[in-house]
Amino acid sequence: MRTMLSLILMLCLAASPALADEAIAPKEKIVLFNGKDLTGWTTWLKATKHEDPDGALGVTDGVIHMQGGDHRGYIATKQKFKDYHFTCEYKWGTKTDGGKYVRNSGVMVHCTGADGSAGGSWVTSLEVQLAQGCEGDFIVIRGKDEAGTPIAATMSSKVRIAEDKKTRWDPDGELVKYSGRQFWWNNHQPFFKELLDTRGKDDVASPVGQWTKVEVMARGDKVTVKINGTTVNEALEVFPASGRIALQNEVHEVYFRNVTVAPLPK
Repeated sequence: MRTMLSLILMLCLAASPALADEAIAPKEKIVLFNGKDLTGWTTWLKATKHEDPDGALGVTDGVIHMQGGDHRGYIATKQKFKDYHFTCEYKWGTKTDGGKYVRNSGVMVHCTGADGSAGGSWVTSLEVQLAQGCEGDFIVIRGKDEAGTPIAATMSSKVRIAEDKKTRWDPDGELVKYSGRQFWWNNHQPFFKELLDTRGKDDVASPVGQWTKVEVMARGDKVTVKINGTTVNEALEVFPASGRIALQNEVHEVYFRNVTVAPLPK
């Protein structure tokens, strides 16, 4: 009997890595970041791939700490998810790249295919932009699968056209399919100049140094985004409609905490 139980255990352990290849819909709240290390995550940096010799992606004082600078890349969950309610909080650190433009990071959902196959830094995904003034904008990132075949990531959104001739999410607007440009959140300030630490007049994100809550509800091929509790954008006809979840490390220092996935409300 003991031999049989041992054999069953060995088979289960051998099969367990395959679970990451299947997207799961969470049945209960799952804490993705344990507050100690990056267990359950993989790392990617454009320059060093899955290695992080400079510790650009790590944990400081119980929160995820991304140092920005030249270390462009991300951390991504090993597990793939579908039909979920993702939540995290982020705040900006003090380091910048020394330039004049807004602090920048993002949450990438439905990550699919080969790491770094989109410009060397990113992976096929739908990015929820976190750049200052742009919190909640959608950007479609197209990369390749493991065989090098391009993945035709896409989305649509109901929008109106603002004074700057760019889209703004509008639940009563016209359905527009992705055509190579990002989809701006509903109250993205027209003609907003993306200069360091500036804010749009209707921004709902918190000021620099304070935590901002991000929620992403993925239901089938629809993705809805809330910033600090306010619904700011919605994507429809999203493809791929499942995958890993990633947090971006761009050129500005940023911290993340309270990173979870949970079941969608009924």
